[in-house]
Amino acid sequence: MKLAFSKPTATLDEQQQLFAHFRGVGYDGLQLKNSQYRDYFDRPERFAEEWQQVPGAGAALIIGGKLDDAGQTTLRKLFRFAEVVGTERIVFCHAQARKGVSNDDIKGFARTLSELGKEAQQRGTNLSLHHHYDQPVMHRPDFDVFFDAVDEQTVGLTVDTAHLVKSGIHDVAGVIRDFHQVIDNFHLKDYAGGEWRVLGQGALDFAPIFAAIQEIAYDGWLSADEESGSELVGAMQACHDYIIAGLALKTP
Repeated sequence: MKLAFSKPTATLDEQQQLFAHFRGVGYDGLQLKNSQYRDYFDRPERFAEEWQQVPGAGAALIIGGKLDDAGQTTLRKLFRFAEVVGTERIVFCHAQARKGVSNDDIKGFARTLSELGKEAQQRGTNLSLHHHYDQPVMHRPDFDVFFDAVDEQTVGLTVDTAHLVKSGIHDVAGVIRDFHQVIDNFHLKDYAGGEWRVLGQGALDFAPIFAAIQEIAYDGWLSADEESGSELVGAMQACHDYIIAGLALKTP
């Protein structure tokens, strides 16, 4: 497995701190929020020039948006960006409210993302759906509807532990086992009292989650998706240590 870190940054200085410290802490890559690469969107060569000396700095790019014509155009532009900077994965958060979305709508979204996933692969990257609270793939049956309609090997699944729980899905390990064939990324995030927490400081029981990850012999990216608002370097280290300790546990 490869470990990544992802965290919003408020200033350029904080972003530079993120880029400067992640490898020293022990992460293999960064999964960048939109604000951390959007200034380079029309200049991917500039991003590559500035950060190519930091291996893994753009391992994944996270983007939110809709699947209307404008949203698809933005995704295609991001595929070109990813091709230049060597990004392995585009993590897509579908910014469409869940209310009023039917199963047929979800199937339509799956077909659209399948075609976009094929285009991404032609650019040397991959497309992964980040399920999300109050987005189309939110409830447990939504996952079945969506991935039954996806063309095989065109769209992966980014499992976000805290968004599952916030959405009312408490058997996170069960989701991991049920969808192991399409999981290509994890966002490990803790949650308690309606707030995101540093890993290990919330209410989620990660022991069965780590056990399920080991059980399915997952060997892709595990990203600490740190959105608690805690101090950057301290949270980066705490999340890393928690994941390493969790992976050291034996699968029952």
